[in-house]
Amino acid sequence: MNRLVRNVSRTALIVAIPAALAGCGINTIPTQDEATKAAWAEVQNQYQRRADLIPNLVATVKGYAAQEKDVLTAVTQARASATQVKVDASTITDPAQFQKFAAAQDQLSGVLGRLMVVQERYPELKSNENFLALQSQLEGTENRITIARRDYNAAAQKYNTTLRTFPSILWAKTVYSGQKPAQLFQATAAAQSAPTVDFSSPPTATPPKVN
Repeated sequence: MNRLVRNVSRTALIVAIPAALAGCGINTIPTQDEATKAAWAEVQNQYQRRADLIPNLVATVKGYAAQEKDVLTAVTQARASATQVKVDASTITDPAQFQKFAAAQDQLSGVLGRLMVVQERYPELKSNENFLALQSQLEGTENRITIARRDYNAAAQKYNTTLRTFPSILWAKTVYSGQKPAQLFQATAAAQSAPTVDFSSPPTATPPKVN
């Protein structure tokens, strides 16, 4: 009888310990860490979607406005720079790499803005179905990027707060001492104003006619 009681007590203890640990928040940090990484993956996904759209967009604009070579070259180079920055899940806790990625993407956003303003000079381009479709896709992607960055920042802020507040800070200083805070996206000064293009000089070539 006593042996049965001991076995039951031991089993109850084995069941109770994980439940008690879960109740005191030991799983909170890894859970929020994974949520932050998932949100970061969505940011990467949307930026990649934008990068995939750009070659066709540049080619379409070039067909009607090849003389805007400075803008076309800037977009192509900015895309190359943005896609060359190698990122993974560890990037979100590496301030230097995170800022490098964000800066490259912000630069690309700036020159894309210039490209979209340039189309105002070319009525035939503005009415081209392929360009309009690409423009719509790009606008949709920019909206998705904004949402993905917002969701990532929310997840990262929640995770960072957990690392610094009681009682979860006890686990952060012991069991999860290797965990680092996640970096946040910051709005750049350039993002607060619309891009401008100088229209003072006329086009140096005549856009092709649409048959």
